[in-house]
Amino acid sequence: MFSIGQMSKQTHVKIPTIRYYEQMGLIAPPVRTEGNQRRYSQAALERLSFIKHARDLGLTIEAIRDLTDLSAHPEKPCADAHRIAKEHLASVRERIAKLQRLEVELARIEVGCDTGQMESCYVIQALADHSLCVEEH
Repeated sequence: MFSIGQMSKQTHVKIPTIRYYEQMGLIAPPVRTEGNQRRYSQAALERLSFIKHARDLGLTIEAIRDLTDLSAHPEKPCADAHRIAKEHLASVRERIAKLQRLEVELARIEVGCDTGQMESCYVIQALADHSLCVEEH
């Protein structure tokens, strides 16, 4: 059995976040000692590690909930888990493309600035007037 502090230390998840995951139903409520301290099982530690890794990969709480629900049925096909991963990958690729457009636009704005006086600062002008942007971002 693990205390909440041990869970936090082993998974690098902050204690308030562990409590939040409990409230959200992602982690089963722990047993309590006579002193009302939480005590978590090995399964809870493994679940928290799963959640942490999924969050590090950018999955939403809802996607994680769906994946944990799916994992409770090892006899079922993994098509739904595959779909969730595929949708998340598409979302990540979309964000990367948007960030690449932002990078191009910011580089163009930065290069356009001659570092003269603020009254003619192209950075300020471009931020104030979206029509000066070349691409939609």
